[in-house]
Amino acid sequence: MTTRDRLVKRGFDLVVAALGLAALWPIIAATWVIAGYDTGASGFFRHTRVGQGGAPFKILKLRTMRNLDGTTVATETALRITTPWGAWFRRWKLDELPQLWNVLLGQMSFVGPRPDVAGYMDQLKDDDARLLELKPGITGPASLKYRAEQNLLIHQSDPQAYNDTVIWPDKVRINLEYMDNWSLPRDLWCIMETVYKCATLGWAPR
Repeated sequence: MTTRDRLVKRGFDLVVAALGLAALWPIIAATWVIAGYDTGASGFFRHTRVGQGGAPFKILKLRTMRNLDGTTVATETALRITTPWGAWFRRWKLDELPQLWNVLLGQMSFVGPRPDVAGYMDQLKDDDARLLELKPGITGPASLKYRAEQNLLIHQSDPQAYNDTVIWPDKVRINLEYMDNWSLPRDLWCIMETVYKCATLGWAPR
């Protein structure tokens, strides 16, 4: 990505995030109240993720589980402690709406690698480490490919090992290809494809 590409991408993120927050704040407020009632805790939660340049930042999401163990790898236990409303929020990606604030602050982008906990993106080496130049994204080509990741992982005998040896390397490959061939129309396609899949299928597999 060139300097001009980065400026265009940031300009798009800034404008759309501001408009999105202005238009969607009633939905965000309502889901925050419901999530608080459903989980018995604050409707929002902040979790440390690895951002651009390897710097940590606090991602903002709706709370969908009764407790969190810090992992981003889906397990049967994680699915069991997801609340009824939380499962619905996750299915339709409503738990991601508060991340518009992260985008507005410049910590995230609409499209890019999903922000993960320490031990993944910050451990990339050699050419793969170029991904740290990107801001994490709400969605992206790797997220679209692994839309059914939870369902895939819970059927593995060792979900963590499968994630680390199969899914994660493939995500790195996909994200590097996205970075090397970035264009604004491609970002728009990723966003529209995400909205379409949420509207027609939900984000979780049927």
